Amino acid sequence: MTTDSSAPTSRATFSILTVCTGNICRSPAVERLLAAGLGPDSGVSVTSAGTHAMVGYPVSEPMVPLLTTAGGTADGFAARQLTERLARDADLVLALTRAHRSAVVEAAPATVRRAFTLLEFARLAAAVDPAQLPAGTPAERLAALVPLATAQRGRTPVAPDADDVVDPYRRGDAVYAQVFDVMAPAVATIVAIARG
Repeated sequence: MTTDSSAPTSRATFSILTVCTGNICRSPAVERLLAAGLGPDSGVSVTSAGTHAMVGYPVSEPMVPLLTTAGGTADGFAARQLTERLARDADLVLALTRAHRSAVVEAAPATVRRAFTLLEFARLAAAVDPAQLPAGTPAERLAALVPLATAQRGRTPVAPDADDVVDPYRRGDAVYAQVFDVMAPAVATIVAIARG
């Protein structure tokens, strides 16, 4: 079988990996929100994994209506375990806590400059001068954004736990809603910058 070099250019050229613990609550929600916000022709692929994944499980039930109401979908999702290869192959890793980010960097040390927590990346990305980003596709803009966001690290003091999103697993619908209300604006910030 041969491949056609004139195939559509909507193929992903930039990959994002989101990471939490079980890969059934926080990271799939961020994965699906990013995918919905960036759109199918963005040139960006978004996947997720867990440091202690509940492999094969769907998105946690209380997260599903929050996700669908916000324009995402839980359809076809199955949790998977974080591996060194998944981390290494991602152009950007968005972890849900500092501990998850540490696990990613431990698994794949080369990710140290492209692994962030979700909240950290949204904050650093918002501090980047938009004029520094190309007027290109979301994939091109994100590729340019990662090193610029990395350069912002340490410029503004932040409380140690300010970048952690708490785990809502088995903690009730109200906690899921609170967690979602923390993650969704961060995702929206990243999407807005990526789309220009």
